[in-house]
Amino acid sequence: MANDSLLFLILASLLLSGFFTKTSSAFSIEEASIDDLRLAFKQNQLTSRQLVEFYLKRIGRLNPLLRGVIEVNPDALFLADKADRERKVNTPGSSGGLHGIPILLKDNIATKDKLNTTAGSYALLGSVVPRDAGVVMKLRKAGAIILGKASLSEWSYFRSNGAPSGFCGRSGQGKNPYVLSAGPCGSSSGSAISVAANFVAVSLGTETDGSILCPSNANSVVGIKPTVGLTSRAGVIPISPRQDSVGPICRTVSDAVIVLDAIVGVDYNDGATQEASKYIPHGGYKQFLKPYGLKGKRLGIVRNPFLGFASKAESKAFEHHLQTLRQGGSVIVDHLEIANINAIFNSTGSGEGTLLLAEFKISLNAYLKDLVASPVRTLADVIAFNRKFAELEKINEFGQDIFLLAQATNGIGNIEKAALINLAKLTRDGFQKLMWYYKLDAVVTPGAGFSPVLAIGGFPGINVPAGYDDKGVPFGISFGGLKGTEPKLIQIAFGFEQATRIRKPPTFKA
Repeated sequence: MANDSLLFLILASLLLSGFFTKTSSAFSIEEASIDDLRLAFKQNQLTSRQLVEFYLKRIGRLNPLLRGVIEVNPDALFLADKADRERKVNTPGSSGGLHGIPILLKDNIATKDKLNTTAGSYALLGSVVPRDAGVVMKLRKAGAIILGKASLSEWSYFRSNGAPSGFCGRSGQGKNPYVLSAGPCGSSSGSAISVAANFVAVSLGTETDGSILCPSNANSVVGIKPTVGLTSRAGVIPISPRQDSVGPICRTVSDAVIVLDAIVGVDYNDGATQEASKYIPHGGYKQFLKPYGLKGKRLGIVRNPFLGFASKAESKAFEHHLQTLRQGGSVIVDHLEIANINAIFNSTGSGEGTLLLAEFKISLNAYLKDLVASPVRTLADVIAFNRKFAELEKINEFGQDIFLLAQATNGIGNIEKAALINLAKLTRDGFQKLMWYYKLDAVVTPGAGFSPVLAIGGFPGINVPAGYDDKGVPFGISFGGLKGTEPKLIQIAFGFEQATRIRKPPTFKA
């Protein structure tokens, strides 16, 4: 606590002095969007080297407080210089996309470079991946600079029910940059913290059930959880191939869409991408960033149980935002009910929890087996490592009960098959039936509590900043739809964002 207080005082002094806000060319990097950065490149106000140097210095000063980054890429400045040279000679592709833009990756996304990929655990420190993750290959092709690995709730919050959200063995407890005592939410906590705190403009997270939407909601940033399979999961430390999805976490809808455009598409190392590629619109997703995106959209409002999850400030803001959506031309279909919603939220009864345990063991063992080198090769090895190195693995005090339950499973048997059938029925009779019957474009809920409904069906969702409570703690609003409806969700989210412009920089309150 004493160290946190000292760091806070230093931070406050630096912020007041304007230390973080300018580069030598007087271009303000803080809060800059991808379009801002690209324009600054074009007008010779900024180089990729200056941009990377700014982020590295900011991480160096603030990360001891926020714990949003596990490690930075030792080659980041080399890659920045390479990007600057390519722009100087007008190399094809150097004028657009993510060229020269640094990005942080959640530490379960593999990179074949000097960075580790560990899911935040010492058990995988020093492991060697066979190749870049599929999404990383696409990011490199788009010219992005891999700046480093963001922290996360260790093992994507699938190790222990007792661990605090945002706690990582390798980097410690992540902190919310708006109110340090407020939780950052997990598991993609570091990706959201880092973007909110201007460690970087854009990041990638992953979601199995809430792990993009919840950190985005808690840290006042935009998170897109794509339709499962729209983005490759190859090279991502898994929980469930049926539910895992990789998506952007950024400060604006526009930036998130630019990153989404870069990472979607077929990857032959992930079979699900071939089926999901049918949803990708010709011309990509940026075309749906329309100022009048709310007009004519049919939006369903499901109050039970989501308003019950909300604080008084969130509930009041939500009612106000419904008026904003109406004023933007949306048709609000209120007081709807999702059939069997209580069953969906009971992960044990629904079968979601049962399936995730079995799927985790199978998919993690396959991931570990594929590594070129690794201290652990099976889930059983990871459990043994945690027991042996209890002092090193500081998260051990919270146990590994989920790991032990997963290790006790034995493949996809009759119980798991019954769970699959039940989840499909809950989805068909619940969310899908609601969407089809009322001809909805999206369902709108306060916060990120809608994630289980989207998770069990592989559906997409977007969370956008929606306000702050009286203590300054952020909250968001979620838009969810059926598979492949990202174009509609982007129109709605962008329309809402442009109509409200609620997000503000973090305050770093103690």
